[in-house]
Amino acid sequence: MSRRNWKLVRPNSAIDALRLCKEYAQEKKNLSIERIADLMGVTHDSLYKWLSTGRLPFILLPAYEHACGCHFASEWAAASAGKVVISIPSGRSVTQGDLVELNTGFGAALQMLADYYNAPHKADASETLAALTRHLQQVAWHHANVGQFANPELEF
Repeated sequence: MSRRNWKLVRPNSAIDALRLCKEYAQEKKNLSIERIADLMGVTHDSLYKWLSTGRLPFILLPAYEHACGCHFASEWAAASAGKVVISIPSGRSVTQGDLVELNTGFGAALQMLADYYNAPHKADASETLAALTRHLQQVAWHHANVGQFANPELEF
């Protein structure tokens, strides 16, 4: 079984987002549901119920994502409200690989967009939207990174 590329994964629903967080924790951090629940300070029975229904109390979302080590649920909530989420840049120098990844992502998004407009009934709209969102996130990250790098925060 091949490993999942977590950078490319995007949830389709609230339940999917919560399950992706759980799967990420199981694959990357080797955590069980019981251990995640313990880290959150809740019972594993409650966590199983919330994961099956997608009704995790919002107040527990940061604890759940912290325990799992990812932010799929928060990103899904923002995306479902029509927002694009980017990670806060650190103002670090960019490598050639970062620029190649940006260019490759743009090429892939542009190709999918052209395919969609040429034959909308044949193209997958959700994949096209996901590719465009990934590219917008990369560009927005570079935009903020340049601003952060040009005006670094003062150390106290």
